[in-house]
Amino acid sequence: MKNEVKIHEVDPSLNSRRSFLKLSGLTLATTGLILAGCSDNDNDNDMEDTTLPGIRNGIFDLGSGDFGVLTYAYALEQLEADFYTKVVNATSFNATFNVTERQVLTDLYHHEVVHRDFFKAALTGALPDPSSQLLPTLAFNYGSLNFNNRAEVLATAKALEDTGVAAYNGAGRLIKSADYLLLAGKIVSVEARHASAIRSLINPNSKDFAGDDIVNTSTGLDAAQNPSKILPIAGGFITTKFSAKYLP
Repeated sequence: MKNEVKIHEVDPSLNSRRSFLKLSGLTLATTGLILAGCSDNDNDNDMEDTTLPGIRNGIFDLGSGDFGVLTYAYALEQLEADFYTKVVNATSFNATFNVTERQVLTDLYHHEVVHRDFFKAALTGALPDPSSQLLPTLAFNYGSLNFNNRAEVLATAKALEDTGVAAYNGAGRLIKSADYLLLAGKIVSVEARHASAIRSLINPNSKDFAGDDIVNTSTGLDAAQNPSKILPIAGGFITTKFSAKYLP
């Protein structure tokens, strides 16, 4: 998969939306939140440890507990990174989007690649046997999506970002480690910025960036969904088979 973004002209008069997207506090490589290298369960009997991801009945399963949730997040970040890689490398990227849109989408590309690569490196260092327990590189198919069509790209980005926020919010309650929960909280805050930015590109100068279709008007909170609700949506783009039997 191509991982290098094209070089585009940089407009010095960027609007505040792009500045808002800067990673700022999310310097993942220096957070020190390296995942613990073992499961909470002592696997000293013959019972299968379902907390660990790996092949079960011929299909890769995400597992449960903290490792399951982090592997689930890694799958979603692979999808988002792949999508934005295709967006910024589309043949008519410069013609399809204006300067500000290109810079926002390029920022999102870099963020999602950082997220994906962080989860891969952290899980590789934490899993007892990453050769068999690390989720493989996934394959994707976007069907008839035209990456040179502004409306189609932004609508798909909106769906992916809104789904990503709901996924992190829903998975947070499943995380036991305070360090992992802090990490997830940092990433979901960036994903929420992405969702807001895409909505503002679609409908500038509107209230859509925090629309009541995603923010509950009675609680003031973003939507939250369990993995069993999120994966069928994301799975529409993922062609690599895997299961999540031990996640709610």
